[in-house]
Amino acid sequence: MPADRFSTATRLKALGEHAAARVYRARIKRRRSRLTGRAALLALVVCSLVVALAYPMRQYISQRSEIADQRRQAQRERAEVAKLREQKARLRDPAYIERQAREHLHYLMPGETGFSMVDPGARAERSTDRGAADRPWYTNLWDAVDTADAPKAAAAADR
Repeated sequence: MPADRFSTATRLKALGEHAAARVYRARIKRRRSRLTGRAALLALVVCSLVVALAYPMRQYISQRSEIADQRRQAQRERAEVAKLREQKARLRDPAYIERQAREHLHYLMPGETGFSMVDPGARAERSTDRGAADRPWYTNLWDAVDTADAPKAAAAADR
């Protein structure tokens, strides 16, 4: 049989082990090339898609966050409206208005006698601390008018 008909493996055996190792190493080296043109193109397309979609995804996520914030705000506002409606209903009740006037304004009904009790011990404690909260409102008002009317240097000296 002529040598043309033999397979490559048979020819390599004939040439010797050293020649066969060189041929197979060359084939292995060629096959080890992992990055082909198609793979590079695919990687480029994937990267460009990631870059192109990054900004719209960020916008989408931020808008979803804003929507959630708006829903929470609307829920708080609905609770506030319900509370105000309840207060409005209470203010239509004459008994509630009368009770509020008695408690806060110290109003009395005709024929009633009102008493104010003063604790002498409390008066001694209050005399030591004379801050703006401990004085009557009209004293604070008058002091504010005097301070506003005074020149700036005199107002700084008063402090």
